[in-house]
Amino acid sequence: MKNIYKIFILFILLATITEADAKRLFKGHPGVVSYTYRKYFEKDVPATLDMIKRVGFKDIEFSNLFGKTAPALRALLDERGLKCSSFGVSYGDLVNKTAEVAQNAKTLGADYVRVAGIPHSKTMTFEEMQKAVNDFNAVGKILKEQYDLTFIYHNHGFEFQPYKEGTLYDYLMEQTDPKYVSFELDILWAFFPGQNPAAMLEKYGKRYKTMHLKDLKKGVKGDMSGGTSQENDVALGTGQIDIPAVLKAAKKAKIKHYYIEDESSNIVVQVPQTIAYIKSLKG
Repeated sequence: MKNIYKIFILFILLATITEADAKRLFKGHPGVVSYTYRKYFEKDVPATLDMIKRVGFKDIEFSNLFGKTAPALRALLDERGLKCSSFGVSYGDLVNKTAEVAQNAKTLGADYVRVAGIPHSKTMTFEEMQKAVNDFNAVGKILKEQYDLTFIYHNHGFEFQPYKEGTLYDYLMEQTDPKYVSFELDILWAFFPGQNPAAMLEKYGKRYKTMHLKDLKKGVKGDMSGGTSQENDVALGTGQIDIPAVLKAAKKAKIKHYYIEDESSNIVVQVPQTIAYIKSLKG
């Protein structure tokens, strides 16, 4: 653990989010996705939460309990004044273990239950998306009416197959009930399959509640596979995405939670760069 602490001391020296910095661009502090720190969480959950707090993050989107029970993880968060606002689960658990998922989300203090994928063939079909629409409407209603939780779907790139005058993602938006189904926009996984995340926010702004902030390495060509090397995640402002345009549209759409996510193995360097870039922007 000594090496981990040394790394994060450097992390903190390079960039710490302050309240003044956050207010320039966000209503509150930008949060962070637990997956960014997965390698550290896998080794020591309490120490990793301490590190995250020192950097200045207060809000975490979890998609893994990292071997803890929900009550145990909640206790660790409370001890540090941290919050879990969104709890990510698998499609299968959402549909087949709805009550357990909901209870874990409530225990963690989350407002949202998130799914980041839909079972599909190599090329997603209309029938697969149609099933997702039915499942999301049904489970979203249960989560809202029985547990006061909001279901959000996180795009992953493969949903943008052409359909009629638009895409299967458009069909998902149009056919899900806004009362029970909301969305999380991952800007990299919108840009990678050829979409414009700023335009998506302008078109469907009211449906989006949360957003993943990440950027795609220059020169990388996208597709609709829903997959690319994790090393193609780069610090905000150094990649291909027009981050200021996205953030302007997100502000107008009144996104409630922004989460920094970096899937690469270079987060010690890149996350501070991302924070410094956010600080440099004017809201």
